Amino acid sequence: MSEPEQRSVLILYATETGTSQDVAERLARQCRRIHFTCRVLSTDKYSLSDLISETLVLFVISTTGSGAEPRSMTSMWKTLLRSDLPADLFDDLSFAVFGLGDTAYEKFCWPAKKLSRRLASLGATEICERGEGDDQDPLGVDGALESWMEKIMQALLFAYPLPPDVEVIPAAAIPSPRVSMVEDPSFTTPSSSAAEPGFYSATVKCNNRITAEDWYQDVRHFEFAFDDEIRHTRFSPGDVAVIRPLALSSDVESFLDSVGWLDVADVPFRIEHTMSGPTSLFRSISPDTVAPRVLFTHYLDFNAVPRRSFFEYLRHFTSDELEREKLEEFLSREGADDLYDYCYRVRRTIREVLAEFRHVKIPMEYIFDVFPPLRPRQFSIASSAKHFPSQIHLCVAIVKYRTKLKVPRRGVCTTFLASLKPGDTVEIGLQAGLIKLPADNAPVICIGPGTGIAPMRAVIQERLHMGATDNTLYFGCRSAIKDQHYASEWRSCASAGDLAYRAAFSRDGPEGTKRIYVQDLLQEDAERIWTLLNAGASVFISGSSNKMPAAVKSALRFAAETHGKLEEAAAAEFITIMEGRGRLIEECWS
Repeated sequence: MSEPEQRSVLILYATETGTSQDVAERLARQCRRIHFTCRVLSTDKYSLSDLISETLVLFVISTTGSGAEPRSMTSMWKTLLRSDLPADLFDDLSFAVFGLGDTAYEKFCWPAKKLSRRLASLGATEICERGEGDDQDPLGVDGALESWMEKIMQALLFAYPLPPDVEVIPAAAIPSPRVSMVEDPSFTTPSSSAAEPGFYSATVKCNNRITAEDWYQDVRHFEFAFDDEIRHTRFSPGDVAVIRPLALSSDVESFLDSVGWLDVADVPFRIEHTMSGPTSLFRSISPDTVAPRVLFTHYLDFNAVPRRSFFEYLRHFTSDELEREKLEEFLSREGADDLYDYCYRVRRTIREVLAEFRHVKIPMEYIFDVFPPLRPRQFSIASSAKHFPSQIHLCVAIVKYRTKLKVPRRGVCTTFLASLKPGDTVEIGLQAGLIKLPADNAPVICIGPGTGIAPMRAVIQERLHMGATDNTLYFGCRSAIKDQHYASEWRSCASAGDLAYRAAFSRDGPEGTKRIYVQDLLQEDAERIWTLLNAGASVFISGSSNKMPAAVKSALRFAAETHGKLEEAAAAEFITIMEGRGRLIEECWS
């Protein structure tokens, strides 16, 4: 093929949960069908200064919280917003964007929309109309993704026609594996993964349940101690601890046995890339030689709920015609409901699917295509570095729930955390959060129901260390005696005059009475809230990104209307200005 350098595409993704990465990899497979060389990278692994030398980039951008970009994209987005960038900066760049979001939220696919507009304003050419995947669609993001991928393929073929002697690879053909796996008995594989830059080894000091033993939810308080190297790494209230989980050894053993790999579990394999262009795999520092046991302990996730791409591969690897027919049915639009009921409604895991599709035999060289990475999870830090030097505290709800399946569903990372004992070691990284404390010790209003209390605990500890005592905390839970996290700390601070503490207990009232939430307390306290806002108070909101943040902002507008005497539109504008000036910050998650 002539001029192969012209048939290359960079695919950048920004993700919180891994969905955008999966979409980016699927998009790359489609691009390879029309003979493009693909690079697939997370936005935080790509140097934005190199973007001016790119000619073709496809972006896959998730939405997090209330219309915010994923943390991995924040640095890139801030750079793109610089006012000194010339209007013709990307004159030579062609691009397309696919956004992922949820129409249940007001700012649907907001980061993708902003990115499209900003790139166009800097001279880039959008070669295909932006796609927007909606979690509310019966097919999830696939409802829009399938048709959008057809459009982008047509746009690419129009802009970069295939030479006369080259044909499009059929959609039914199995994609080539990204690696080859070669047995290498000469190599002694390590039993653990290498430490990644930016991660620190931490020792578990404390793993205590802080909800009542008979309570339905198991919430833990963790304390991790670091050696002196973390003293030189600054982290602030609102920052995030990134935890790399490990699969339980008993689960790994059972899984390897079930898929027929137990006899090679500890055999070293040399990983050789087969793609002509670099692509993301499972870690930026993945070893070149590794045994399957180490892979499935540290790097690959067999306990994840599989994505559609998993079933696309499985149909190639079963020797049973009935299984193949069932997989084809799942992948059809008519079978979408069946796939949803079978897999997503009940949260069936990869391990469980493979146990049912017994004739599936996955070739070793396809494991990086079939199995998703065992990705790290983010947890808001629940302590101040000034108050607890060389320590990080976390407040974590252990994920365990039931569906129609017999075995309870468990969170991969929280199950790992729950298993930790004092003295165990863990890899922890740090990520900047959104919260910025006022420099002048102005008042703060913290709203953190449930485990949303974590960053608020860090904020209040930091404020008290600085001598700032004008602090207000709104906490919400179900029961005053069952799940009021850190209650004794808040009462102690309140007794000392360092904190105004208001707690809503939604299930403690008499049967049939109205349930009380943090937004109700804010509305009750509207006069005091307006006094604080008018005095320059900052508001921090943390917790579930479902209905709570919107309800809290509605209560703030109520205070501005009733006690600030602002018209409805002016009250809304007042809150918007607070957000723009960094005085109203959400640190929420879905």
